[in-house]
Amino acid sequence: MALGEEPAAGAPEDGAEDEALARGGFLESFCESAETRALLARLPAVLGDRAAREGALERFRVIMDKYQEQPHLLDPHLEWMMNLLLDIVQDKTSPADLIHLAFKFLYIITKVRGYKTFLRLFPHEVADVQPVLDMFTNQNPRDHETWETRYMLLLWLSVTCLIPFDFSRLDGNLVAPPGQIRMSTMDRILEIAETYLVVSDKARDAAAVLVSKFVTRPDVKQKKMAGFLDWSLHTLTRSSFQTIEGVIAMDGTLQALAQIFKHGKREDCLPYAATVLERLAGCRLPCSNQTLLRKLGVKLVQRLGLTFLKPRVAEWRYQRGCRSLAANLQLCAQSPRQPTVHAETPAGDGDCDVPEEVESVIEQLLIGLKDQDTIVRWSAAKGIGRMAARLPKELADDVVGSVLDCFSFQETDGAWHGGCLALAELGRRGLLLPSRLEDVVPVILKALTYEEKRGSCSVGTNVRDAACYVCWAFARAYEPRELQPFVAAISSALVIATVFDRNINCRRAASAAFQENVGRQGTFPHGIDILTAADYFAVGNRANCFLVIRVIRELSAKALHNLAQRAPEYSATHVLPRLLSVTQSLDLHTRHGAVLACAEVTRGLYRLAVQEDRPITDYLDDAAVRGLKHIHQQLYDRQLYRGLGGELMRQAVCVLIENLSLSKMPFRGDAIIDGWQWLIDDTLRNLHLISTPSRQQIKEAAVSALAALCREYYAREAGEADPARQEELTRQYLADLQSPEELTRCGFSLALGALPCFLLSGRLQQVLAGLGAVTLIRPEDVSFAESRRDALKAISRVCQTVGVRAGGAPDEVVCEANVSQIYRTLLGCLRDYTTDSRGDVGAWVREAAMTSLLDLMLLVAREQPELIEATVCQQVMCCVAQQASEKIDRVRAHAARVFMALLHSGGSPVPHVPHREELEKLFPRSDMASVNWNAPSQAFPLITQLLGLPAYRYHVLLGLAVSVGGLTESTVRYSTQSLFEYMAGIQKDLRALEGFSGTLLQVFEDNLLNDRVSVPLLKTLDQMLANGCFDLFTAEQNHPFGGKLLALCKEEIKKSKDVQKLRSSVAVFCGMVRFPGDVRRKVLLQLCLLLCHPFPVIRKTTASQVYEMLLTYGDIMREDVLDEVMAVLGTTAWDAELPLVRGQRNRLCDLLGVPRPQLVPK
Repeated sequence: MALGEEPAAGAPEDGAEDEALARGGFLESFCESAETRALLARLPAVLGDRAAREGALERFRVIMDKYQEQPHLLDPHLEWMMNLLLDIVQDKTSPADLIHLAFKFLYIITKVRGYKTFLRLFPHEVADVQPVLDMFTNQNPRDHETWETRYMLLLWLSVTCLIPFDFSRLDGNLVAPPGQIRMSTMDRILEIAETYLVVSDKARDAAAVLVSKFVTRPDVKQKKMAGFLDWSLHTLTRSSFQTIEGVIAMDGTLQALAQIFKHGKREDCLPYAATVLERLAGCRLPCSNQTLLRKLGVKLVQRLGLTFLKPRVAEWRYQRGCRSLAANLQLCAQSPRQPTVHAETPAGDGDCDVPEEVESVIEQLLIGLKDQDTIVRWSAAKGIGRMAARLPKELADDVVGSVLDCFSFQETDGAWHGGCLALAELGRRGLLLPSRLEDVVPVILKALTYEEKRGSCSVGTNVRDAACYVCWAFARAYEPRELQPFVAAISSALVIATVFDRNINCRRAASAAFQENVGRQGTFPHGIDILTAADYFAVGNRANCFLVIRVIRELSAKALHNLAQRAPEYSATHVLPRLLSVTQSLDLHTRHGAVLACAEVTRGLYRLAVQEDRPITDYLDDAAVRGLKHIHQQLYDRQLYRGLGGELMRQAVCVLIENLSLSKMPFRGDAIIDGWQWLIDDTLRNLHLISTPSRQQIKEAAVSALAALCREYYAREAGEADPARQEELTRQYLADLQSPEELTRCGFSLALGALPCFLLSGRLQQVLAGLGAVTLIRPEDVSFAESRRDALKAISRVCQTVGVRAGGAPDEVVCEANVSQIYRTLLGCLRDYTTDSRGDVGAWVREAAMTSLLDLMLLVAREQPELIEATVCQQVMCCVAQQASEKIDRVRAHAARVFMALLHSGGSPVPHVPHREELEKLFPRSDMASVNWNAPSQAFPLITQLLGLPAYRYHVLLGLAVSVGGLTESTVRYSTQSLFEYMAGIQKDLRALEGFSGTLLQVFEDNLLNDRVSVPLLKTLDQMLANGCFDLFTAEQNHPFGGKLLALCKEEIKKSKDVQKLRSSVAVFCGMVRFPGDVRRKVLLQLCLLLCHPFPVIRKTTASQVYEMLLTYGDIMREDVLDEVMAVLGTTAWDAELPLVRGQRNRLCDLLGVPRPQLVPK
């Protein structure tokens, strides 16, 4: 169960984390044993090669990290790994770098398995003390590259300190060099410990371990403990937590003191405890901003407190059952029907002397419970539990009372969290007596729903999580009969937290606590059924949690919708009045949630009423109906639709309008309908004033509300429209389509699309014309791609609403008179390639146009297939095929799906599909479902097959040219590969190749000076020429393809200043030298012209590519001429001044046999 503050941003809400948790520990043994042995054996060999050394270290780190979750699997192998490495360390011939490398490997093992397990494996004979001490003489505490060596040596020294001999015996009769005083072994160890307690690396932690084992030795404590404690307190006094050096010194010293008072005997430490406590209070650690120092301070305080109190097991503590499972089972077998009685033992605490310092310790621990950091609060909570276990019953009960004081709404969320942790510790240790449960359970129930607003967000996740931990601990601590009075409250609160808490960790913690109570207590009602529906993994998905088993207020409101149908009477008489009372709350979030909930509860009650064939008013009294009706007007009167908060309220009231309209509330003819209409219109008209993240959701809510409102309240009894209302709406909405604000056009386009059939009757031509005008690209609204997209959506929706009838009136239905114009509008939008700072925004329009075409074609094919003309169908299929071969993955995939839907249209096939039989063979329905059209590797091999069908070749080639000459590596690779595979298949078919080349030239001609197509097309031509796609034409003298291509290329680059286009054209010209005759001479002349281009970069590029071309196609001229040409190209500085370059260019012209270009006077 997580006890952290908040989950990391972006933490997974569903599948990935569940899968990882389900897999759990999947390793069964240390599988890399042989590899590791070989890796360690070759350390001496890789020492000299830095790359190999780093590779070996990294590989070992990867192997070990696999076992972070299951380190016990390493235990059978630790000894031989350590022996291999220590053999290197203890070898006198090992160089220093090899020893450091061995210690790095030892540290990696220690990091994974933990130093406590690893310590016992170090050699710890008497003979090992001196060699380890000698190794320290070669260590530099300031060398940050070798800290692992010092860390491991300190751990090794700490275990050698456990030898059962007086250290003075190790000194022997050794004589110091003349003039020097020999330092005893005891002093050397102490000096090393003091030195490394104040270093800035991890060796500081190992030094604290060394101190705890060294200073507490019987021979050392008599001589050195007092001096070391004095040194420690002096270090604390002179250090400041406001400097880095001070923080480091205090960290090491506090660690050492905490370890000493943890491992030392009470009678040895007690004389110094009061002094240490006093000096520690003077350090003012709670004021430090260093979390680790505050945590170590709390840890030391609790150890001092335990030193003051005699170790004992409190006789008054509550005990549940026996520690032995066998004893428990035997007890149950002997008396299966009689519950075990656990009377609270009278406390024999009269002889217990509690020093006055204990009060100070308890006070500091209580302060630690309110710390701002979790690790400090957690340490303080454990300290409270340990201290209470040694206190008399009355004093321990006072401690419980002080902990309960943390649960005040004047306290911070940190105090609530710390209080929960402390109660859990007290409960699981049996120190929270059943008599206190009536005080504790209510505060825990409050903690389960704790939330405090802080600015624009709220805190309390950690409190709710810790409250679940308390419930989990109580399930293990108490007999069922003790918790029986509180079962209903606890189970209900845990189910609510499991289902409705917005945080995944809290939902899972509540589920785990509920499961523990079901298993341990056995008194939770419907426990197994609830766990089956809301287990640990099911509650991980927020939407599933809120809606099935039940952004948060919206989901909560929908959950109330489901609950209202389960408990209609309670929802109508209790829930709805309570919600109505807070719809005008001063708190924005409360107000927003209440309005949404009112909408959903009403809708839920209506659905139930429909099932029972009753009106909604049977469930709602007059007060509820009036309350629902007045929500909008009250918000309007208080101006709560303005500002950022107004965005939330507009969206919520739009949802309310939609649900009340769908629920057929009796408001027909009421003035509130005009108020609702005003809100919808004002929201759509001012979408540009709404923040971007909320805009789409508010727009959709307003449009949905309009559709429901119109259907319910604007139709007469006969199903006809109110003429005045119809005239007003259509006139106003069509006028707003011409707004200078793009988002206003978006809103009212969708609003027109949402109008019901009776409001469109007689106005269809006006509506379609107005929406069609929005789809046109004019100079003043080129970048209005979103409005064009939404207008296309609206056209499709209008067509679906009014239906199709071939002989119908054009103002009533889609018919022969207006269907052609609709097709023209939609097909025209497939040519929208608008770009701006957001990229290819025209893609939004093209996607919407394809979707609308699909909807319209399927509608007409189903209702009136004779309205689909062959030319129109061919245009649609070809244009969609073009989109399916272009470069944007999303658009390509959407186009492919539309193409397949038109081809395989189910019961009503679309008539006049060109080459239907061939298409069905190329794209069988059974195979298409498995194709990932987003993947270029799967899409392009299929789409390029359409090049073999004449009707589709032009459009597919147009799309492919853009993809092959694009920038995205994967798109270019797979589109080029697919195109070349097709070209390879027609290389020997002159007729097919001429048909393809003719289409290619037509694409080029139709798109001259259209940089979107022409630049990538030049790149495509370059690759095709280089790949030999037109080798069949090069065998013929003066083949027309070469001449036409040259003319088009010259026209494309004429007066161009686009460097990218010019570079691409140079590559194409170089590829065209393979065409013999006049084409080659003209190409060489064109290249010579480019050698004197005004742009130096073009001159250099041309010279470079001509040089490479001659290396490849040297057979186009005599060998002696070729050598001279290449010499000129290679030695000339083509980025020099033009007059200098021109002479060399003219020399090349003479060598190549082309006329020298003449300057044209301006």
